[in-house]
Amino acid sequence: MISIRSMAFLSAAALALAGCAGSQPGSSYSQSQARGEMTVRMGVVESVRQVTIEGDKTPVGALAGGAIGGIAGSNVGGGRGSNVGAILGAVAGGVAGNAIEEHVSKKAGLEITIKLDSGQMIAVTQEADEAFRPGERVRVLSGHGATRVSH
Repeated sequence: MISIRSMAFLSAAALALAGCAGSQPGSSYSQSQARGEMTVRMGVVESVRQVTIEGDKTPVGALAGGAIGGIAGSNVGGGRGSNVGAILGAVAGGVAGNAIEEHVSKKAGLEITIKLDSGQMIAVTQEADEAFRPGERVRVLSGHGATRVSH
């Protein structure tokens, strides 16, 4: 039988992987974007502001936390006490697992305001995997439901 420590470790690893799965930095492309055509516009960075990109809120964290909490809670008392402990543990674990998943998958981001050569002003928010400074000339790539800024 798997110990509670082992179960906690496996669940933490699953949460960490789930957090990584939803991330797509400015320099990363999904498989559907890899061979697709994108529109390229040129412009100059007007301003850059640091932002936080919220973490994922998938059922993975709540389910993993609920399973661990249920197992841990079932070890409390005996008979009906262990059933009540399992239920309370599952609820508390689900809430905690959800919060942990959201925190672990939170990312640092940038809101980049750009004046395009056409004169139009746009703002693009993306993961902070590349540095931008006001006055820099940049490319704005748009297509397949995504827009990103690159040098």
